[in-house]
This record gives sequence, C-alpha cells and structure tokens, in this order.
Amino acid sequence: MRQLTAEGQQIINNLAQRYNFSPDAVFSLLQSVINGNGSMAQFNHPEFGGSGQWMKGGMIMLGDMFNNYLKNSVGGLCQELANLIANQPGLIQEGSFQTQQQGTQQQGNFANNQQQNSSGPTGNVSLFVPPPAGSSGNWWPAGLQFPNSTGSQNNVRYAYFATIRRLAIETNGHVTLYDTLDHQIGGFSQQQSVGGSITFTSQFGLVDVSTLPVISIDNVPVQAPVPNQPAPYLEPSQPNTEPNLQEANIFEAIEKLATLRDKGILTDAEFNTKKAELLARL
Repeated sequence: MRQLTAEGQQIINNLAQRYNFSPDAVFSLLQSVINGNGSMAQFNHPEFGGSGQWMKGGMIMLGDMFNNYLKNSVGGLCQELANLIANQPGLIQEGSFQTQQQGTQQQGNFANNQQQNSSGPTGNVSLFVPPPAGSSGNWWPAGLQFPNSTGSQNNVRYAYFATIRRLAIETNGHVTLYDTLDHQIGGFSQQQSVGGSITFTSQFGLVDVSTLPVISIDNVPVQAPVPNQPAPYLEPSQPNTEPNLQEANIFEAIEKLATLRDKGILTDAEFNTKKAELLARL
C-alpha cells in the first residue's frame, strides 16, 4: 500500500471532516476509486453501510439501500476522489484495465441524484510518496515486465502474461504467481464480496484460479508435488522402499501448504485443492 505525503494526508483529513467520515474510511475509498481507474469503485466499509458500488455519472449502490443521505455523501466523496486522482500521474492506467464481473447478486438501489461538491481539493498536489529511484513501480515478480492485461477490484489486482503462461494476483498484500497451463485467458471475474473467489474464462469455460499450479508466493518458490513414478524393478530379496519415500514427500508437502494456510498466504480453498491433488498421488 502506497504511503501518503503530508499534503495527501491533509487532503484526506479535510475530506473526512467535511463528509463526516473517518480518515481511514476516506483512504479506503480512495484506494477503491484508484482500483476502478477513476471511473468506478467497489468497496466494503462499515461507515459506508458495508459493501457498495459507485460508477461515474451518478450511479451509487449501497447495502443500506434506503439511506439516501448516506448515498449522497458517499457518491459526492467518490466524485471528489475521482477528480483528485485525475491530476495524479500514474494513478489512472490506460489500456486493458478490465472491470470485474459480479458473481453474486447484491441487494441495492441506484440513485441518480448524486451530490457533487465543487469545492474539493484541486491542483497538482502529490498524494503519495514517490517510489524509490530506479524502481519501476511494478508490483508483480521481477522479470515479468510486459503483461498482456492488468486489472484490479475489491483490493485485488492481477497481471496476465500470455506469452510465458503466467498470472500474478495480489490479495491482502501477498502476490501469488500461477502457471496458466494451456488456458488462453479472455477475462476475469470476482464475486461481489471482498475476498470473493476469482475466476477466469478460457477456451475451457469458467475456471477457478485456485485450480492453477502455484509457482511462487511473495517471490518464494512453491515446491511442486512429487509426481507418481513407477517403482523400479527390485530383486525379490530387496525390499521396495520407494512408495514409503514418495508417501513421506507428499505428507511433507501437505505440512508446508498447511503452514502457508495458517499464515494467511493460502486460502482454505487453495489449500484443500492442493491437498486433494497430493493425496490423489498416494
């Protein structure tokens, strides 16, 4: 997460005071508007009535669907944040920034009468501390320089590298690199709720990301499961210890995956999928 400058923090504090929200709530909404490329935002914060969605042009949907005052406040704040980041170099990306689809229906209601405040912060004040000199600002693993498509939503972002069959996904500050195998990915979708499962479409239909092999997590390689190998021919007098050795390797791999799950690096779904793959090799 990028660090605010002193001027940027002052802008956030002023907006929080003017809209009667906490600075934490305003900053989280700022991240959502940035993830939506300045034209939309999907967010989930208790001060905004839980999960909701805003789209530039006046559409606002909140979990507290009958609270028109809250709708107008959140809508006006989103518009000011969108105007603010429009003057920030590098925050709005051009090209293949894809909007995530919603996998579950969320109760809500669109309001067309969005409040806009023209007295918001303007100018070329730098919101965030610039990255260190020589840093490219890329969040994906080093060596993956030219993604075919990128996108983000609900504090999850991805970068797809079709030519080398790799997919990088960042969630909760952790970057997981996947092998896309033979999939020719055409689009991504995510469930409405924050942390919802991520799927993609390919020539094989709708596929869950958790079914892809994991290459690394936070640049730390993940050891691939030991494949089944036919037991070598042994003389009758010699005991065949190969199955026992393979079984020990599989259980050791499961223990490592469990450690990653306990640390929050793997989700329960990812752990269960990999565990089932390993157990199937016994």
